[in-house]
Amino acid sequence: MPEESEIKARKPRADSLRNRELLLTTAKTAFAETGADAPLEDIARRAGVGIGTLYRHFPTREALVAAVYARALEQLAQAAEDLLATRPAGEALAAWLELLIDYMATKRVVAPALQADPGEGSRVYATSGATILPALQKLTDTAHAAGDIRCDIGFEDILRMMSGLSQGYERPGWEVGARRLLGVMMDGLRVR
Repeated sequence: MPEESEIKARKPRADSLRNRELLLTTAKTAFAETGADAPLEDIARRAGVGIGTLYRHFPTREALVAAVYARALEQLAQAAEDLLATRPAGEALAAWLELLIDYMATKRVVAPALQADPGEGSRVYATSGATILPALQKLTDTAHAAGDIRCDIGFEDILRMMSGLSQGYERPGWEVGARRLLGVMMDGLRVR
């Protein structure tokens, strides 16, 4: 009979990982459509798994909401590296700021549930800045070093501008205006 430590060290099966990813993707879409209180049975059905599979991965609604949010954070942080590896620095910064708007749209939907969760949700929510800010700092510094953005505009300035763009993010249709203003912002940041 295997030791308990051997069982814990075992890697998840490929189908289990696939189901988890399907559930996270489907939950993110469902939350965006109907809010963080979307029926869990509907999420499981849309992901093509049973409700038991959902509960095996996420024992509570709060755990699912926290996992969707944590995944969005991880993807946003990783996107900075991916974009810098494939695009000029100024373009990478602009593309990442577009993704930041997508992230804010997700945050808008799940933030109330995260803040209400005294456990995992509030912890993930509270540490989100520590994940996002270094990525923005690196993108800004790299764009400066490449000469793609004005040297008199720094990380703090970009952070303030993005804070301004986030005003009203809880309102429907916010993303359209935010993207339009981001275009204006990027035009003003480019070196002439």
